[in-house]
Amino acid sequence: MRAKTVLPAVAMTAVSMVLTLAVVVMWLGTAVPWPVALVVGLGIDGGWLATLAYERRLAAQGDHNRAVTAVGWSFGILAVGVLIAHALTAEHSAGAWLAVAWLPIAAKALWLVHSMWERTALTPVALDAIRGIQQEARDEAAVARARLRAEAATEETRLTAVTEAGARVARIQAKTAQTLAGAWSTLETARAGEETGRALTSVTARVTPGDTPRWELPVWGPSEPLASRSLESAPALTDEALDVIVDEIRTSETPALSYREMAARFRAAGHSASEVRLRAAWKRVAA
Repeated sequence: MRAKTVLPAVAMTAVSMVLTLAVVVMWLGTAVPWPVALVVGLGIDGGWLATLAYERRLAAQGDHNRAVTAVGWSFGILAVGVLIAHALTAEHSAGAWLAVAWLPIAAKALWLVHSMWERTALTPVALDAIRGIQQEARDEAAVARARLRAEAATEETRLTAVTEAGARVARIQAKTAQTLAGAWSTLETARAGEETGRALTSVTARVTPGDTPRWELPVWGPSEPLASRSLESAPALTDEALDVIVDEIRTSETPALSYREMAARFRAAGHSASEVRLRAAWKRVAA
């Protein structure tokens, strides 16, 4: 991975240095002896190369020097200036020389990119850890999405079933209400008829002479709860009489009957008592 950033920077630097040296020799060679022009070109390239090497050394140590960086950029700008001046004074191919005048700046920019890469580079172990964390996060997100989709589908199914059941109950209730309404209408018609009234009166007259009650329809709708009266509409047994009957039934067999068996025989014999009184009597005689 390091070669992907350092190799382009090295190649661009080499091209820029060769191009700068060639331009200085060609441009100044007409005004001064070519050895002098060669020394000037090598000086520009040498200064640039020296500052670049020192910058790389500081970067390897994790350090940075703004003065060295400024000197390096100064040499780069000087090289660009030489190339632009040569392009402007050249009689032929001025556009071509201007097109390559940016190469020194581009080389410095590539070295800047490489230094940024070095400051942010991670070891393979760290990269593997990061990839593992990212993969784990993706897995958890996928599982969460699948769980949400499953819960949504389940809830949709449940709501559909509840809705269908509610609709079915509503249809049954409507049908039942319609049937009851028809039956009630029939009863009302029968009650209001004269022949039916006379027939009912003739029947009830034999049972209760001198009484001609009116046949009323039963109540259909909310009804009041029964009072505290139980099945003992007839005169209730006293506690003493109830104790005697319970004891006789309980001891009618050996071993003595259980409460459930005694209560069943008590009611089968035609006696009447509330469950509370019957259980209290059982406790008194069994104590």
